[in-house]
Amino acid sequence: MTDRILIAGDAHPALARAIASQAGLPLLEASVSAFADGETQVRLETGAEGKHVHIAQPMSPPANERLMALALIADAARAAGAARVTALVPYFAYARQDVRKHPGEPRSAQLAARILAAAGIDRVMALELHSPALESAFPMPFTHLLADAVLLPAARARSYTIVSPDAGGLKRAQRLATALGAPLAVVAKSRPSADIALPLQVLGEVRGADCLIVDDMASTGRTAAGAAQALAAAGAREVHAMLVHAVMAPGALERIRAAGVRRIVTTDSVRAVDEPGVEVLSCAPLFAEVLS
Repeated sequence: MTDRILIAGDAHPALARAIASQAGLPLLEASVSAFADGETQVRLETGAEGKHVHIAQPMSPPANERLMALALIADAARAAGAARVTALVPYFAYARQDVRKHPGEPRSAQLAARILAAAGIDRVMALELHSPALESAFPMPFTHLLADAVLLPAARARSYTIVSPDAGGLKRAQRLATALGAPLAVVAKSRPSADIALPLQVLGEVRGADCLIVDDMASTGRTAAGAAQALAAAGAREVHAMLVHAVMAPGALERIRAAGVRRIVTTDSVRAVDEPGVEVLSCAPLFAEVLS
């Protein structure tokens, strides 16, 4: 079998180190810098020739720079003689933009996938895409990892009613509710724009219940906050949140807490939110397992 190495991108070196350690792979760290005009520059040390290279790089903010760095690292690995290149993308940005809703809009998710293919990436492994249907858009083999094994132990902390904050996340919430044998509810809402969601009503019985909102990501925090407010209005006793990707734009965490969310559980798919009341679980074992 071809020798394998793991290259850490600039987005989350600590996660890359954890994956390499648990998978038993040698680790290289890419040097990622920028010229004065913001142009990304990448340099690799020797060690990729003839190897199956795995690159660990979530597309955390700033997403454009992380995507470009990933593509350049892959191209650099190919130039250094890598036999194969696999991208480990714990958080895949642009996955919310996989459908043209209006004429003249790009399908940004599909374009991001094509950029990775053009950079010489042979396979992509990602954690919890916003839209699972996006798997078919990748021109190379794709492995879609689910965070259930990481999140389930934390969800067993108490008897929850599992809540999807919108209809789009219902399948994710159903998986968790089924595994826990827990009741399920959903918040029906409208979305007037990409970053704004308006809760309408809670479908399911939540009065007097401890509710766990389950969602794939929090960016502005408005979806989780709106769902928490709707649950409180419907009589929920406590509201907690379980978010796979804590992208957390400025003000997002404060918005979620202000809505009454008592406990937040997330993964380290992006750099961890180091705040009291936020429990961060590592997704490194998921990637290490598929690499073993």
